[in-house]
Amino acid sequence: MTITDELQATMEQMVQRGKGILAADESQPTIAKRFASIGVEASAENCRAYRTLLFTAPGIESYISGVIEFEDTLAQSAGDGTPLPAVLARRGIVPGIKVDKGKGPLALSPGDLITYGLDGLAERLRDHKGQGARFAKWREVYSIGERNPSMLGISANAEMLARYAAVCQEQGIVPIVEPEVLIDGNHSLARCAEVTEAVHKEIFHALHRHHVVLEHMILKPNMVLPGKDYPLRASAAEIAMATLRVFRRTVPAAVPSINFLSGGLSPEEATANLNAMNAGLPGMPWLLSFSYGRALQEPVLQVWQGKPENVAAAQLALLKRARLNGAAQRGEYLAAMESAN
Repeated sequence: MTITDELQATMEQMVQRGKGILAADESQPTIAKRFASIGVEASAENCRAYRTLLFTAPGIESYISGVIEFEDTLAQSAGDGTPLPAVLARRGIVPGIKVDKGKGPLALSPGDLITYGLDGLAERLRDHKGQGARFAKWREVYSIGERNPSMLGISANAEMLARYAAVCQEQGIVPIVEPEVLIDGNHSLARCAEVTEAVHKEIFHALHRHHVVLEHMILKPNMVLPGKDYPLRASAAEIAMATLRVFRRTVPAAVPSINFLSGGLSPEEATANLNAMNAGLPGMPWLLSFSYGRALQEPVLQVWQGKPENVAAAQLALLKRARLNGAAQRGEYLAAMESAN
Protein backbone atom coordinates (compact mmCIF):
# COMPACT_ATOMS: atom_id res chain seq x y z
CA MET A 1 0.00 0.00 0.00
CA THR A 2 1.39 3.42 -0.95
CA ILE A 3 1.48 6.39 1.41
CA THR A 4 -1.40 7.94 -0.55
CA ASP A 5 -3.42 4.74 -0.20
CA GLU A 6 -2.75 4.68 3.55
CA LEU A 7 -3.89 8.27 3.97
CA GLN A 8 -7.01 7.73 1.87
CA ALA A 9 -7.97 4.58 3.79
CA THR A 10 -7.64 6.43 7.10
CA MET A 11 -9.70 9.36 5.85
CA GLU A 12 -12.48 7.06 4.64
CA GLN A 13 -12.66 5.36 8.02
CA MET A 14 -12.61 8.61 10.02
CA VAL A 15 -14.91 10.79 7.93
CA GLN A 16 -18.31 9.14 8.25
CA ARG A 17 -21.77 10.62 8.50
CA GLY A 18 -23.12 10.49 12.05
CA LYS A 19 -19.68 9.95 13.58
CA GLY A 20 -17.02 12.15 15.17
CA ILE A 21 -13.79 12.02 17.15
CA LEU A 22 -13.27 11.58 20.88
CA ALA A 23 -10.40 13.71 22.19
CA ALA A 24 -8.82 11.76 25.05
CA ASP A 25 -5.36 13.30 24.76
CA GLU A 26 -5.19 15.23 28.03
CA SER A 27 -1.69 15.85 29.34
CA GLN A 28 -0.88 14.74 32.88
CA PRO A 29 -1.52 18.22 34.40
CA THR A 30 -4.85 18.51 32.56
CA ILE A 31 -6.16 15.10 33.55
CA ALA A 32 -5.01 15.79 37.11
CA LYS A 33 -7.31 18.84 37.15
CA ARG A 34 -10.20 16.81 35.74
CA PHE A 35 -9.69 14.06 38.31
CA ALA A 36 -9.31 16.59 41.14
CA SER A 37 -12.82 17.85 40.37
CA ILE A 38 -14.17 14.42 41.41
CA GLY A 39 -11.65 13.77 44.17
CA VAL A 40 -9.62 11.12 42.32
CA GLU A 41 -5.83 10.90 42.26
CA ALA A 42 -4.32 11.06 38.76
CA SER A 43 -2.17 7.97 39.29
CA ALA A 44 -0.99 5.91 36.34
CA GLU A 45 -3.41 3.14 37.25
CA ASN A 46 -6.40 5.48 37.60
CA CYS A 47 -5.58 7.09 34.25
CA ARG A 48 -5.28 3.67 32.62
CA ALA A 49 -8.57 2.53 34.16
CA TYR A 50 -10.36 5.66 33.00
CA ARG A 51 -9.04 5.46 29.44
CA THR A 52 -9.99 1.77 29.36
CA LEU A 53 -13.50 2.73 30.48
CA LEU A 54 -13.75 5.18 27.58
CA PHE A 55 -12.28 2.93 24.91
CA THR A 56 -14.32 -0.16 25.82
CA ALA A 57 -17.70 1.57 26.22
CA PRO A 58 -20.22 -0.66 24.40
CA GLY A 59 -21.73 0.86 21.29
CA ILE A 60 -19.56 3.95 20.88
CA GLU A 61 -18.21 2.68 17.57
CA SER A 62 -21.60 3.64 16.10
CA TYR A 63 -20.84 7.33 16.79
CA ILE A 64 -17.06 7.59 17.26
CA SER A 65 -14.73 7.03 14.29
CA GLY A 66 -11.43 8.04 15.90
CA VAL A 67 -9.84 8.67 19.30
CA ILE A 68 -6.97 11.08 19.96
CA GLU A 69 -4.66 9.61 22.58
CA PHE A 70 -1.89 11.05 24.72
CA GLU A 71 1.56 9.57 24.17
CA ASP A 72 1.51 7.53 27.39
CA THR A 73 -1.82 5.95 26.48
CA LEU A 74 -0.40 4.34 23.34
CA ALA A 75 1.76 2.15 25.55
CA GLN A 76 -1.00 1.19 28.00
CA SER A 77 -3.11 -1.95 27.92
CA ALA A 78 -6.61 -2.91 28.96
CA GLY A 79 -7.18 -5.28 31.85
CA ASP A 80 -6.88 -8.31 29.56
CA GLY A 81 -3.47 -7.15 28.31
CA THR A 82 -4.65 -5.84 24.93
CA PRO A 83 -2.86 -2.58 24.00
CA LEU A 84 -5.36 0.29 24.10
CA PRO A 85 -4.77 1.27 20.44
CA ALA A 86 -5.63 -2.33 19.46
CA VAL A 87 -8.79 -2.16 21.60
CA LEU A 88 -9.94 0.74 19.45
CA ALA A 89 -8.80 -0.69 16.12
CA ARG A 90 -10.65 -3.96 16.70
CA ARG A 91 -13.86 -1.96 17.05
CA GLY A 92 -13.29 -0.07 13.81
CA ILE A 93 -12.20 3.10 15.64
CA VAL A 94 -9.02 4.73 14.34
CA PRO A 95 -6.32 5.36 17.00
CA GLY A 96 -4.63 8.78 16.86
CA ILE A 97 -1.97 10.65 18.80
CA LYS A 98 -1.36 14.18 20.04
CA VAL A 99 2.17 15.09 18.95
CA ASP A 100 2.68 18.71 19.96
CA LYS A 101 4.70 19.40 23.10
CA GLY A 102 2.78 22.29 24.62
CA LYS A 103 3.01 26.02 24.11
CA GLY A 104 5.01 29.01 25.24
CA PRO A 105 5.53 32.70 24.41
CA LEU A 106 6.42 33.68 20.87
CA ALA A 107 9.69 35.64 20.98
CA LEU A 108 9.40 39.40 20.39
CA SER A 109 5.62 39.15 20.05
CA PRO A 110 4.07 39.92 23.47
CA GLY A 111 0.80 38.13 24.10
CA ASP A 112 1.22 35.62 21.28
CA LEU A 113 1.95 31.93 21.86
CA ILE A 114 3.66 29.25 19.81
CA THR A 115 3.55 25.45 20.09
CA TYR A 116 6.66 23.28 20.47
CA GLY A 117 7.46 19.83 19.14
CA LEU A 118 8.68 19.89 15.53
CA ASP A 119 12.17 18.65 16.43
CA GLY A 120 12.28 14.90 15.93
CA LEU A 121 8.65 14.77 14.81
CA ALA A 122 9.22 12.38 11.90
CA GLU A 123 11.00 9.86 14.14
CA ARG A 124 8.27 10.09 16.78
CA LEU A 125 5.57 9.60 14.18
CA ARG A 126 7.27 6.46 12.91
CA ASP A 127 7.32 5.10 16.48
CA HIS A 128 3.67 6.04 17.07
CA LYS A 129 2.66 4.45 13.78
CA GLY A 130 4.34 1.25 14.92
CA GLN A 131 2.17 1.40 18.05
CA GLY A 132 -0.98 1.66 15.95
CA ALA A 133 -1.57 5.40 15.49
CA ARG A 134 -2.91 6.39 12.07
CA PHE A 135 -3.58 10.08 12.57
CA ALA A 136 -2.07 12.88 14.64
CA LYS A 137 -3.13 16.19 16.16
CA TRP A 138 -1.31 19.50 16.66
CA ARG A 139 -2.88 22.52 18.41
CA GLU A 140 -2.02 26.19 18.09
CA VAL A 141 -3.81 28.73 20.28
CA TYR A 142 -4.71 32.36 19.72
CA SER A 143 -5.68 34.71 22.53
CA ILE A 144 -7.86 37.69 21.64
CA GLY A 145 -6.84 41.01 23.17
CA GLU A 146 -6.44 44.61 22.13
CA ARG A 147 -3.26 43.82 20.19
CA ASN A 148 -3.47 40.05 19.85
CA PRO A 149 -3.17 37.94 17.96
CA SER A 150 -0.64 39.95 15.97
CA MET A 151 0.07 39.22 12.32
CA LEU A 152 3.41 37.78 13.41
CA GLY A 153 1.62 35.44 15.79
CA ILE A 154 -0.89 34.41 13.14
CA SER A 155 1.78 33.74 10.50
CA ALA A 156 4.17 31.93 12.86
CA ASN A 157 1.45 29.60 14.11
CA ALA A 158 0.27 28.90 10.57
CA GLU A 159 3.80 27.95 9.59
CA MET A 160 4.05 25.50 12.50
CA LEU A 161 0.73 23.85 11.63
CA ALA A 162 1.70 23.51 7.96
CA ARG A 163 5.14 22.07 8.71
CA TYR A 164 3.60 19.55 11.13
CA ALA A 165 0.94 18.54 8.59
CA ALA A 166 3.52 18.05 5.85
CA VAL A 167 5.67 15.79 8.06
CA CYS A 168 2.59 13.75 9.00
CA GLN A 169 1.54 13.14 5.42
CA GLU A 170 5.10 12.22 4.46
CA GLN A 171 4.91 9.47 7.11
CA GLY A 172 1.46 8.22 6.06
CA ILE A 173 -0.23 9.80 9.08
CA VAL A 174 -3.38 11.92 8.60
CA PRO A 175 -2.90 15.32 10.28
CA ILE A 176 -5.59 17.02 12.32
CA VAL A 177 -4.87 20.74 12.07
CA GLU A 178 -6.17 22.47 15.22
CA PRO A 179 -6.17 26.28 15.38
CA GLU A 180 -8.04 27.36 18.52
CA VAL A 181 -9.10 30.97 18.96
CA LEU A 182 -9.69 30.95 22.71
CA ILE A 183 -13.02 31.75 24.32
CA ASP A 184 -11.26 33.58 27.19
CA GLY A 185 -11.90 37.34 27.24
CA ASN A 186 -14.64 39.89 26.72
CA HIS A 187 -14.58 40.05 22.91
CA SER A 188 -17.72 40.09 20.79
CA LEU A 189 -18.93 37.47 18.34
CA ALA A 190 -17.87 39.77 15.50
CA ARG A 191 -14.34 40.13 16.91
CA CYS A 192 -13.97 36.34 17.18
CA ALA A 193 -15.16 36.03 13.57
CA GLU A 194 -12.58 38.60 12.44
CA VAL A 195 -9.73 36.79 14.18
CA THR A 196 -10.84 33.31 13.11
CA GLU A 197 -11.05 34.43 9.48
CA ALA A 198 -7.54 35.91 9.57
CA VAL A 199 -6.17 32.76 11.23
CA HIS A 200 -7.71 30.40 8.67
CA LYS A 201 -6.63 32.44 5.67
CA GLU A 202 -3.03 32.32 6.83
CA ILE A 203 -3.18 28.61 7.64
CA PHE A 204 -4.41 27.59 4.22
CA HIS A 205 -1.81 29.77 2.53
CA ALA A 206 0.85 27.98 4.59
CA LEU A 207 -0.60 24.53 3.89
CA HIS A 208 -0.44 25.31 0.18
CA ARG A 209 3.19 26.46 0.43
CA HIS A 210 4.13 23.20 2.15
CA HIS A 211 2.31 21.02 -0.43
CA VAL A 212 -0.10 19.55 2.10
CA VAL A 213 -2.81 17.51 0.39
CA LEU A 214 -6.08 19.00 1.67
CA GLU A 215 -8.05 15.84 0.87
CA HIS A 216 -5.92 13.99 3.43
CA MET A 217 -6.30 16.26 6.46
CA ILE A 218 -8.98 17.19 8.99
CA LEU A 219 -9.53 20.71 10.32
CA LYS A 220 -10.30 20.98 14.06
CA PRO A 221 -11.22 24.63 14.69
CA ASN A 222 -13.09 26.64 17.27
CA MET A 223 -16.65 27.73 16.66
CA VAL A 224 -17.10 31.49 16.33
CA LEU A 225 -18.18 32.51 19.83
CA PRO A 226 -18.32 35.65 21.96
CA GLY A 227 -15.78 35.70 24.79
CA LYS A 228 -16.98 34.09 28.00
CA ASP A 229 -16.84 37.51 29.75
CA TYR A 230 -18.77 39.31 27.00
CA PRO A 231 -22.14 40.49 28.38
CA LEU A 232 -24.26 39.40 25.39
CA ARG A 233 -24.74 35.68 24.78
CA ALA A 234 -25.25 34.31 21.29
CA SER A 235 -27.84 31.73 20.26
CA ALA A 236 -26.91 28.46 18.58
CA ALA A 237 -28.34 29.81 15.32
CA GLU A 238 -26.24 32.99 15.55
CA ILE A 239 -23.09 30.98 16.32
CA ALA A 240 -23.78 28.63 13.41
CA MET A 241 -24.33 31.48 10.96
CA ALA A 242 -21.22 33.39 12.05
CA THR A 243 -19.06 30.26 12.04
CA LEU A 244 -20.06 29.05 8.60
CA ARG A 245 -19.79 32.52 7.10
CA VAL A 246 -16.12 32.54 8.11
CA PHE A 247 -15.54 29.00 6.88
CA ARG A 248 -17.14 29.60 3.49
CA ARG A 249 -14.66 32.44 3.06
CA THR A 250 -11.56 30.57 4.15
CA VAL A 251 -11.75 26.74 4.06
CA PRO A 252 -11.38 25.09 0.63
CA ALA A 253 -14.02 22.56 -0.36
CA ALA A 254 -11.24 19.99 -0.79
CA VAL A 255 -11.03 19.60 3.02
CA PRO A 256 -13.26 16.56 3.69
CA SER A 257 -14.22 17.23 7.31
CA ILE A 258 -14.36 20.02 9.86
CA ASN A 259 -14.43 18.51 13.36
CA PHE A 260 -15.09 21.26 15.88
CA LEU A 261 -13.46 21.47 19.28
CA SER A 262 -15.77 22.28 22.19
CA GLY A 263 -13.47 24.94 23.66
CA GLY A 264 -15.06 25.57 27.06
CA LEU A 265 -18.67 24.99 26.01
CA SER A 266 -20.95 22.80 28.10
CA PRO A 267 -21.83 19.40 26.64
CA GLU A 268 -25.31 20.63 25.78
CA GLU A 269 -24.09 23.86 24.15
CA ALA A 270 -21.51 22.05 22.03
CA THR A 271 -24.14 19.62 20.75
CA ALA A 272 -26.76 22.32 20.08
CA ASN A 273 -24.30 24.51 18.17
CA LEU A 274 -23.17 21.62 15.97
CA ASN A 275 -26.79 20.71 15.27
CA ALA A 276 -27.62 24.31 14.31
CA MET A 277 -24.93 24.20 11.63
CA ASN A 278 -26.11 20.91 10.15
CA ALA A 279 -29.87 21.49 10.46
CA GLY A 280 -30.12 25.20 9.75
CA LEU A 281 -27.47 25.67 7.06
CA PRO A 282 -27.34 22.52 4.90
CA GLY A 283 -25.37 22.09 1.73
CA MET A 284 -21.90 22.86 3.07
CA PRO A 285 -19.04 21.24 1.10
CA TRP A 286 -17.49 19.64 4.19
CA LEU A 287 -18.74 17.13 6.73
CA LEU A 288 -19.41 19.21 9.87
CA SER A 289 -18.67 17.03 12.88
CA PHE A 290 -17.14 17.01 16.35
CA SER A 291 -13.83 16.32 18.04
CA TYR A 292 -14.82 16.94 21.64
CA GLY A 293 -12.89 16.26 24.82
CA ARG A 294 -14.54 17.74 27.88
CA ALA A 295 -17.94 18.04 26.16
CA LEU A 296 -17.98 14.24 25.78
CA GLN A 297 -16.18 13.32 28.99
CA GLU A 298 -17.59 15.67 31.63
CA PRO A 299 -20.75 13.61 32.27
CA VAL A 300 -18.65 10.44 32.27
CA LEU A 301 -16.37 11.72 35.04
CA GLN A 302 -19.32 12.85 37.15
CA VAL A 303 -20.82 9.36 37.01
CA TRP A 304 -17.57 7.40 37.34
CA GLN A 305 -16.12 9.09 40.45
CA GLY A 306 -13.16 6.71 40.27
CA LYS A 307 -15.26 3.75 41.47
CA PRO A 308 -15.19 0.38 39.65
CA GLU A 309 -18.86 -0.20 40.43
CA ASN A 310 -19.73 2.94 38.42
CA VAL A 311 -17.94 1.92 35.21
CA ALA A 312 -21.01 0.56 33.40
CA ALA A 313 -23.09 3.65 34.21
CA ALA A 314 -20.23 5.93 33.17
CA GLN A 315 -19.95 4.11 29.86
CA LEU A 316 -23.67 4.66 29.29
CA ALA A 317 -23.11 8.38 29.92
CA LEU A 318 -20.42 8.40 27.22
CA LEU A 319 -22.63 6.47 24.81
CA LYS A 320 -25.46 8.97 25.34
CA ARG A 321 -23.30 12.01 24.61
CA ALA A 322 -21.73 10.30 21.60
CA ARG A 323 -25.19 9.39 20.31
CA LEU A 324 -26.50 12.96 20.77
CA ASN A 325 -23.51 14.40 18.95
CA GLY A 326 -23.95 11.83 16.19
CA ALA A 327 -27.52 13.09 15.84
CA ALA A 328 -26.26 16.70 15.77
CA GLN A 329 -23.81 15.78 13.03
CA ARG A 330 -26.83 14.70 10.97
CA GLY A 331 -28.87 17.77 12.00
CA GLU A 332 -31.34 15.56 13.89
CA TYR A 333 -30.67 16.56 17.52
CA LEU A 334 -33.50 17.86 19.69
CA ALA A 335 -33.08 19.34 23.18
CA ALA A 336 -35.71 16.88 24.43
CA MET A 337 -33.21 14.08 23.77
CA GLU A 338 -31.19 15.28 26.78
CA SER A 339 -33.81 13.97 29.20
CA ALA A 340 -34.24 10.61 27.46
CA ASN A 341 -32.16 7.58 28.40
